[in-house]
Amino acid sequence: MASLNDQEAFAVAVEEAKISYQEGGVPIGAALISKDGKLLGRGHNMRVQKGSAIHHVRNNSEDICSSLSACLEINYIDTATSALENSGRLPASAYKGATMFTTTGACILYGISRVVIGENKTFLGGEAYLKQRGIEVVNMQNDECQELMEKFISEKPDLWNEDIGVEKRVYSKEG
Repeated sequence: MASLNDQEAFAVAVEEAKISYQEGGVPIGAALISKDGKLLGRGHNMRVQKGSAIHHVRNNSEDICSSLSACLEINYIDTATSALENSGRLPASAYKGATMFTTTGACILYGISRVVIGENKTFLGGEAYLKQRGIEVVNMQNDECQELMEKFISEKPDLWNEDIGVEKRVYSKEG
């Protein structure tokens, strides 16, 4: 298996987001890449597809955070969890120095040291939380990710609000 650079690894996360969108779900994808550029796992948000509240940030992160505001800052752990789950059982050393690529949101699981996000316009938060914990955060400011999320939010605002746990829209195109 060839070693992936950041652009190639990020393309895997975008592909996962598109798969979720095509399945009628929230278009957020992730790819877990080892420190030497190997794809360990990939996945996407599955809460809608599985019709389950378990695949939502508040439920997947109960052991990581103790308050709703902290959970919202962690943003879409379920997507990262999908990539981790799909990586199979690995030794702890596999995660050291690994990078989680995600089209939006962030991850603090398993000592991952670097997170590359696609964009931070459609959902704010998470970056400061990660940086405070010594995790390197890179924002690709990727137009394709932002356009996909804007399309989804425009088409399904109620589903977006349900997914992020709010009653009203918290996104504006003006950023």
